[in-house]
Amino acid sequence: MSLYRIEKHPILIPEPAELIDFFWKGRKLRAKKGETISSALFAHGERIFSYHYKDHAPQGIFCANGQCAQCLVLANGLPVKACMELVCSAMRVEPVDGLPELPRVSEPQNTRPIKEMSIPVLIIGGGPAGLSAAIELGKRGIETLLIDDKHRLGGKLVLQTHRFFGSTDMVYAGTRGIDIATKLENELRTFPSVRIWIQSTALAVFSDQKVGILVEGMRYVLVKPQALLVTAGAREKSLAFPGNTLPGVYGAGAFQTIVNRDLVRSSEKLFIVGGGNVGLIAGYHALQAGISVVGLVEALPECSGYKVHRDKLARFGVPIYTSHTILSAHGKDSVESVTIAKLDEKWKPIPGTERSFACDTILIAIGLDPVNEFYLKGREFGMTTFAAGDAEEIAEASAAIFSGKIKGLEVARALGHDVGEIKKEWYETAEILKSKPGKTDPEIYPSDESGVFPVLHCVQEIPCDPCANVCNQDLIHLHSTDIRCLPVFEAKEGEKGCTGCEKCVTICPGLAISLVDYRKDPEFPIVTLPHEFFKDSIEVGRLVTVLDTEGNTLGDVEVTGVRAIKINDRTVLLKLKAPRAIAKKIAGICVQDNKVTKPMGRYVARTTDDTVICRCERVTAGEIRALIKQGYRDINEIKAVTRACMGSCGAKACTALIHHLFREEGVPEKDIVDQPNRPLFMEVPLSTFAGCGDKNEVGRGRL
Repeated sequence: MSLYRIEKHPILIPEPAELIDFFWKGRKLRAKKGETISSALFAHGERIFSYHYKDHAPQGIFCANGQCAQCLVLANGLPVKACMELVCSAMRVEPVDGLPELPRVSEPQNTRPIKEMSIPVLIIGGGPAGLSAAIELGKRGIETLLIDDKHRLGGKLVLQTHRFFGSTDMVYAGTRGIDIATKLENELRTFPSVRIWIQSTALAVFSDQKVGILVEGMRYVLVKPQALLVTAGAREKSLAFPGNTLPGVYGAGAFQTIVNRDLVRSSEKLFIVGGGNVGLIAGYHALQAGISVVGLVEALPECSGYKVHRDKLARFGVPIYTSHTILSAHGKDSVESVTIAKLDEKWKPIPGTERSFACDTILIAIGLDPVNEFYLKGREFGMTTFAAGDAEEIAEASAAIFSGKIKGLEVARALGHDVGEIKKEWYETAEILKSKPGKTDPEIYPSDESGVFPVLHCVQEIPCDPCANVCNQDLIHLHSTDIRCLPVFEAKEGEKGCTGCEKCVTICPGLAISLVDYRKDPEFPIVTLPHEFFKDSIEVGRLVTVLDTEGNTLGDVEVTGVRAIKINDRTVLLKLKAPRAIAKKIAGICVQDNKVTKPMGRYVARTTDDTVICRCERVTAGEIRALIKQGYRDINEIKAVTRACMGSCGAKACTALIHHLFREEGVPEKDIVDQPNRPLFMEVPLSTFAGCGDKNEVGRGRL
């Protein structure tokens, strides 16, 4: 069907889909029914969706979340966001070249009154926090409306193929995110008191305490809740550098959406900017999808994400450049290479350390901002308002699941329902799940070289306990009720020891446990490793390069077995025959050819003032910096002169970048005057507010 479709994946199972025809620039292509235009185009290798009206610069996907308009296309003559609009049979899609010309309306449009409704609870966002809260409300029979702007529930859970950290008892630790999404949705749909509107977007919270909702992209409804719970998640932060608007530069979350949700191989070779959990996990997901990861840069001296995530990439052969930054992206119509450099102690690039790498995609993963606009407006207008998950505080999805559960009970109590006492321990658990990584200990290998036992390569304090709960012999312990403490393997003399059941190896979310078995040959013990790639990619008898936790090469060893059984939930176990000297140090095998990670022969340089700050209006750093030097301190004035912050993203991406320019010019934050927020969360056709429109016409994501 397409070279770029992922027909086979080690974790995800592609489902059969009805195929439909659509047209791109007059050429007939095939799409899966129910997928977005953007993914259908990516599946055919199309990366350029439009050309900016100011300078004819090519534009591609950016957020894949409906919050900008970089992926604007014309579908049956109407401008729509390709990442939100679903493909229809025989749909004619064209790139936008300049300002789109709308079709003329020859007949008057029929209008109808806007529907209004009241509801005890409105939840904005159907991700982990929203689902968990709605379940608690559903258990108590409280009438609730849950809305989400995607075509399925689960939020970022539906993008996560890895097993989750956290508490086994509280938040499904040891279970894959995609499976947690299904569990939560299935449970929620058993409660008749909870209504669910998917493909429905909250537009604004108004002073009369009503919330405007665009239902299925066409119908506008005003909802007045007694209590509002905002679980809208987070948006990715943007980054300014020369070439940052080239097609192929986009967020790690957008990448996961295309690859893991829509099963489209969006690139061949990618480079990651940012060493938090989002960037590290995206790199791992890329490798699983057969995409080469050229490297990852992190400005800090160490990656800020979980060390086990960092270690997975390192031992699979991905170079990680800490204390480095991206200088520029290069390419004519899309990304062709990236240039990075080492940073000094003042966060300035060190001349002479520049290196360029060939790649076709650059993922930006430098952090998240909460989508909390609705929460702030609800509070401002005196509504009974709550926030949970990333909309309250940026943390892991496991924390969002638990905070949603607590907030669901708090909402019920605020409406006068008897929920009993919310345990103090729950709030303590919530704080533990939200916590940042703790101290890292040096790795110490067991001294024993007999029998069989696990080697725990986990050396950083993070909230996680699956290994301690799965051991049949109760040999792996956490010596504290705080699940952030490091697990310890303890075999007591005279008691039954490790049986080599491999459960701890399989369930570890960080793939950070190996099993070393000396029973058959003490000089060449068998090392068992978890492997979340294709079983048939590793053959018995083959030599593989093994690495330690940090990604250092230990040597080549023979594969003696490949075990894939249903109970292991898509985790393959590799059996390696290794010399005794290195057996306990083995933590992984290299899965990609190191040729793709080599720098180019020379680096490509570019100037900095042409860096685009406002993507929507193509306003550069040089234009804004010149105004700051003239004494401008009010972003409203900068907006009036340059049109920065006036684009379709609603200034969500560029405001923070303008603040960064102020800081670079030495302007204190207290002297900066921000522009007022847009009254609407996203752009909507005026006809929608008049009750016009036909449900059968193209309209989702329409501008």
